Amino acid sequence: MIDLVKKFFGNRTTKNSAENGESVHDVRIATCALLLEMSYIDGKFSDSEREGIISIFRREYGLDNESIAAIVEAADKEMKGSLDLWQFTNLVNRNYTQEEKIKIIEMVWRIAYTDGRLDKHEDFLVHKLANLLRLTHRQLIDAKVKIRGIMGIAGGER
Repeated sequence: MIDLVKKFFGNRTTKNSAENGESVHDVRIATCALLLEMSYIDGKFSDSEREGIISIFRREYGLDNESIAAIVEAADKEMKGSLDLWQFTNLVNRNYTQEEKIKIIEMVWRIAYTDGRLDKHEDFLVHKLANLLRLTHRQLIDAKVKIRGIMGIAGGER
């Protein structure tokens, strides 16, 4: 399946990646790894979280189910072989604009709120990711408010 990802994305690169040899699929795998980490943080990876990730990749990147499955598999493998999230956020930082990184944190919020609530581990992780992605607290909160509004989640929760 990894070969499918490589074949699908081929030599397409992001604006900065041409200089450092990173391809679009590498950044998408890194993004997927962050979403998977949010899915796993509360100790359970639900079907709704899996569907949320698939939906995000279909909507944001226009990918088909086979390509998404390949990215999820590659991201999961990379995550299991990593010591921390820095390698993923560093790749994103080198290749994405501030607006694109805000979009990623919105994706993370969306996965965190898949079950309609935010637990303390999810809250900690999203703050950690925002810091690693060099986003301000204001950008983090704006993204949270936006996603809660889109998902129809009422206030009163952290």
